[in-house]
Amino acid sequence: MEFLYDTGLRTLRFTYLIASWFNPKAKAFRLGRQQQASLLEKSFPLPASEKLVWIHCASLGEFEQGRPVIEALKSWNPSLKILLTFFSPSGYEVRKKYEHADFVFYLPWDSPHQGKWFANVVKPALVIFVKYEFWYYYSIELRKKNIPLISISSIFREEQAFFKKSSGKLFRKILASFDHFFVQNKQSADLLKTIGIETTTVAGDTRFDRVWQIVQQGEEVPQAVSFKNEQKLMVIGSAWPDDMEVLYPFINENTNRLKFIIATHEISAPFLDEIEKSIEGKCVRFSRAQNQSLEDAQVLLIDNVGMLSRLYRYGEFAFVGGAFRQGLHNILEAACCGIPVFFGNKAYQKFQEAVDLVNVGGAFAIGDYPALKSTYEMMTNQPDAFLLACDITRHYVQENRGATEKIMTYCKKHLS
Repeated sequence: MEFLYDTGLRTLRFTYLIASWFNPKAKAFRLGRQQQASLLEKSFPLPASEKLVWIHCASLGEFEQGRPVIEALKSWNPSLKILLTFFSPSGYEVRKKYEHADFVFYLPWDSPHQGKWFANVVKPALVIFVKYEFWYYYSIELRKKNIPLISISSIFREEQAFFKKSSGKLFRKILASFDHFFVQNKQSADLLKTIGIETTTVAGDTRFDRVWQIVQQGEEVPQAVSFKNEQKLMVIGSAWPDDMEVLYPFINENTNRLKFIIATHEISAPFLDEIEKSIEGKCVRFSRAQNQSLEDAQVLLIDNVGMLSRLYRYGEFAFVGGAFRQGLHNILEAACCGIPVFFGNKAYQKFQEAVDLVNVGGAFAIGDYPALKSTYEMMTNQPDAFLLACDITRHYVQENRGATEKIMTYCKKHLS
């Protein structure tokens, strides 16, 4: 089985090598590891008096799940050293100067040599892998050295290799090397029990803690206040063209009774131009808002990055994009504001919070414009239904906060 694992890794490395000649992301992936190899070795070992926690995230999304734990660790013990590693350039490039990490590197390719080097030279006091990160040689060598290894915000599904009788032996060996799993839901804990792993805590997803913090600490956006002008508003976040095709007729039909803030997933001139051409009411870009009257505008088009989390608070409704394409974007920022959330019905099922909120009536998966129209009209014609959906989303977030505290209880025990 190790031979198959090694072959798979070699194939993946070769794929990145070929792709790096014409794909910028793949090039950054390859060159980043090459350039960092010597720097990583020069950074360790640390003095015996210093204690290190190693946190590994695949990419930027997983970093947001690991971040609350990193910051809680630093708050609890500022002298702790934090090693943060990423598999993907999209995580490393954005967070390579993250102020709460003492070291930020790409994760070297998993191998017997690297596994032994991390266990024998880096010598972390505790290792935290986030969500889907499971590496054979790293986990095996950490187990040999009795270095605590935990998984946080992890989630498991029956179709994963761990639970296949014919091909899951090696993957189950990886899981057996972990000391504890802080899983997102009971189904994951139950699945782990079927393969003999009972060292689990149903802690939930640390993203709830992170998103709640972001929303609560976010500053006001004066332009949004002026634009809203005490009228009802829908915030459309992370929209793709597929989402907008459903939303254009809805927007044009409702500009006399509902305002819209639109933040696209990708800021491109052609897409923004297309939105402006397709909307019949007055549309103002955020970058030009200083020079125009916003009170009489129907649509505020966001043409910058990083503001969306502060905008949902101004809405009575939210529509989150991506679920007509490869996958739904973050709905927790909207849910934290206690408003009903709409999204497409084609690619949301892998997102636990989306499934949960649809099941309890706080979110609505819609397939087309008529479905969006009828659901919205049901909400506006039945105020109790609207208020119930608001309460459901608000309480859902409140009930799911606290994963970071549960993880920290374990960390403190092993680091004290």
